[in-house]
Amino acid sequence: MGPKSERVYRTIREWITTGEYPPGAKIPSERTLSEDLSIGRTALRQVLAKLVAEGVIEVHGRSSYCVPDRSAVTEAPTDVEPWKIHGERTLYDNRWVKLALVDVEPPGVKRFEHHVVHLHHVAIAAVLDDQDRVLMMWRYRFVPQSFGWELPGGIVDEGEDPLQTAMREFEEETGWRPDSLEHVVTYQPMVGMVDSPHEIYVGKGAKLVGEPTDLEEAGHIAWVPLADIPGLMARGELMGSGTLVALLHVLASRGTGASPTAAA
Repeated sequence: MGPKSERVYRTIREWITTGEYPPGAKIPSERTLSEDLSIGRTALRQVLAKLVAEGVIEVHGRSSYCVPDRSAVTEAPTDVEPWKIHGERTLYDNRWVKLALVDVEPPGVKRFEHHVVHLHHVAIAAVLDDQDRVLMMWRYRFVPQSFGWELPGGIVDEGEDPLQTAMREFEEETGWRPDSLEHVVTYQPMVGMVDSPHEIYVGKGAKLVGEPTDLEEAGHIAWVPLADIPGLMARGELMGSGTLVALLHVLASRGTGASPTAAA
């Protein structure tokens, strides 16, 4: 987009972000926007199409637009029973991984033993700068035998707060210290068989304080433009579920006009 279109794009986003047009509100017609913002109808429609594609606005009727209303809350069903757990026995256990057989009984199904892999609690951080870039590492992972971009992160030590883990690992692996981090989601990467809680944090701003101290983890470090992330994803160059979850959260937050560091 040209400078005028970019100005109009940012103006409409600001209207929505600041609540001038709240969720569910209809924004002015194309004619009104064209006159008030001093932009031609063709260029305006390109701006509106971009905002629709990002989910910032929705088409309402034939040629009008509104702000999406996402206030509806999906309620959890109350009539679904949990599985019964009758016991667990360990097959293998060391400092990195524990393999167990769990005696389970799903509702209406005969009880059986289910393999469960217990891994560590993990914290991962995505930090953005004022140029819409995210700090990432280009690394080789021998398990999939491939290179890829990853976000900094690591294992939560016993008794350590996951936020402190995310701050510590970020600095150790990159040499940059985040200004602050906010928790956005906790999830399980392979919920059917693997127990490994992953904590995702997002922040804005970081200060270079030295060289990485964790040389095994560091790899090549770079500030990657957020605009490049969909292409990296399409080429399979983003490594690990934590990286994907964090970056998808950031991109989704930008598309809705919400802050990427808003707590989930």
